[in-house]
Amino acid sequence: MKYPKIGIRPTIDGRQGGVRESLEEKTMALAKAVAELISGNLRNGDGSPVECVIADSTIGRVAEAAACAEKFEREGVGSTITVTSCWCYGSETMDMNPHYPKAVWGFNGTERPGAVYLAAVLAAHAQKGLPAFGIYGHDVQDLADNTIPADVAEKILRFARAAQAVATMRGKSYLSMGNTCMGIAGSIVNADFLQNYLGMRAEYVSLVEILRRVDFGIYDHEEFEKAMKWVEKYCKPQEGHDYNEDRALFPGTPMTTFYGKGKGKTREEKDADWEFTVKNMMIIRDLMHGNPKLLEMGYKEEALGHNAIVGGVQGQRQWTDYKPNKDSDAYKQVNVK
Repeated sequence: MKYPKIGIRPTIDGRQGGVRESLEEKTMALAKAVAELISGNLRNGDGSPVECVIADSTIGRVAEAAACAEKFEREGVGSTITVTSCWCYGSETMDMNPHYPKAVWGFNGTERPGAVYLAAVLAAHAQKGLPAFGIYGHDVQDLADNTIPADVAEKILRFARAAQAVATMRGKSYLSMGNTCMGIAGSIVNADFLQNYLGMRAEYVSLVEILRRVDFGIYDHEEFEKAMKWVEKYCKPQEGHDYNEDRALFPGTPMTTFYGKGKGKTREEKDADWEFTVKNMMIIRDLMHGNPKLLEMGYKEEALGHNAIVGGVQGQRQWTDYKPNKDSDAYKQVNVK
């Protein structure tokens, strides 16, 4: 999966003739320190480091802000952190992208502290309806000190973790398999919430599609054989006692309610359930993300998937009266650690 990046925007006092020049090195050093902090501490859902992109130059005027925005679009940035150690031209240097989560760190220094710009630009963000998260350190630092204090680092990482999760979800889908059952209102997929609050769409698939792919063999057969070897080694030995064989657990209830016969499943039936469950896992993953292997098999539509980052089974009751159970949260990939 290609994850979004976090853009670092070093803003600066745009006045030439000694002011800006004296702050170039300091401002860019702060931006690099923030990028190193994030990439060194945060991971995406697959364990890869969260990547940062720094503007090509400090940002003192609107033309430089626009150049930075163009670079961030090309690089796949999904959120931004603006850093500064001085006063800057607020509305000219601020991040105007309406889709990026934003934060601003105003360096608390002995000279030209970033507090004035921080207050001014946060007011500009509020006025323009573009919320931003403000960051300011408790202790004053020397101008030459480019380290990030612990309290500032905690706020930067807190914002970056949430912003990366938001950016990762944006444009993705929630895949609903089946539909609401047993009157569980929490199983009703609220498409408006997904769209308006998370920037996601809702996708829907009937559970019969899973059965179709099982019956027609629409999955990676080599991967299935590999997975079953793993199941034989690690899962089957941990099965434990089959309580369905104990009729006393269901007094007065005919076992036909459960298996259509008077006792628990045979070894052959349990083995078949393991195979079916593994195929379910593979098929649900393919439904969510697609699988180029299916294209090689001639299944073009199935190979595409639904661009889903999370999914759930809404038809659990009817399915589990008939087929082996599965967890209602099929797969998740949005955690940023």
